[in-house]
Amino acid sequence: MAHKKSGGTSRNGRDTAGKRLGVKRFDGQRVNAGTIRVRQRGTKIHPGENVGCGRDYTLFALKDGVVKFETLYNKKKRVSIVPST
Repeated sequence: MAHKKSGGTSRNGRDTAGKRLGVKRFDGQRVNAGTIRVRQRGTKIHPGENVGCGRDYTLFALKDGVVKFETLYNKKKRVSIVPST
């Protein structure tokens, strides 16, 4: 009988594409209604005034205006849109 061990298998060998997460418009930039502000997993950044939150936690502008990031007292971050006049 032959006594040849079988070859091992590899558990590596895959490289998934990046999900393009992160902040898309930064503090002080002008945005239009519907513009995606932040793509994220979970609420790392919370929605503030005039910002909506999608089911995948994507934050988007509800009104035209200027982006404003703020850090809250409990070290949470929030993004708001200051409406343009």
